[in-house]
Amino acid sequence: MLGLLVASLALALAFFALLDGWYLVRVPCAVLRARLLQPRVRDLLAEQRYAGRVLPSDLDLLLHMNNARYLREADVARAAHLTRCGVLGALRDLGAHTVLAASCARYRRSLRLFEPFEVRTRLLGWDDRAFYLEARFVSLRDGFLCALLRSRQHVLGTSPDRVVQHLCKRRVEAPELPEDLKHWIAYNDTSSQLLRAESGLSNTRKDQ
Repeated sequence: MLGLLVASLALALAFFALLDGWYLVRVPCAVLRARLLQPRVRDLLAEQRYAGRVLPSDLDLLLHMNNARYLREADVARAAHLTRCGVLGALRDLGAHTVLAASCARYRRSLRLFEPFEVRTRLLGWDDRAFYLEARFVSLRDGFLCALLRSRQHVLGTSPDRVVQHLCKRRVEAPELPEDLKHWIAYNDTSSQLLRAESGLSNTRKDQ
C-alpha cells in the first residue's frame, strides 16, 4: 500500500514537473463543464463569460499576473466558448480542427494577487480560412477592462463557412469585421508574405 502511494506521488510529481500539468487538466475540464453542465449557446456571436482569480502561481516578479498567463486563461476560456456554441462539435463532425495562427494582446492595467476577473469571449467573425475571437479580461472589483486579446483560429480540414453552415443548417453570411481587426489581418498577411520570401517559399504556399 505504501509502495502504491509513493508511486502515485512520484507520477503526480513527474506530471507537473515535466509537463504543463495544470493546463493539461484545466482545458479538458473546461470543455467537459461546458458540454455537460452549461446550457448550449445558440447565438454564435454571443459573449460568454469565464470566471477566474489571480493565484500565487500566476504572479511574476512584480507581483501581478504575468503576461503569459493572460494567453493561457484566454485559451481555456476560448475552448469553453467554442464548446458551448457548438463549433468544436461541428469541427469534430466534419473531421476538421483549428489551430491558433496568430494572437495579439493589449495590457491596460495589472491584475493583482487574488483579484477576481472574468474572461469575456466572443466570436467577431470569420473569413475563408479562420475564425476571429476576442477575449476581454475584466476585473470584478471595479469592472475595468484590464487586457484585450484577439486571436486568429485557422480551420484545417474544412472551411469556417462549412462549420457555420453545419451548425445553423443554412448558409450564413459572415458579419462585417471591425476596422481595427481588418488592419491586424492585413498586417498578418503581409508578415506571412515577407516570411515566405525570406524562407524562399512560393507565395502560393499558405501558412497554417
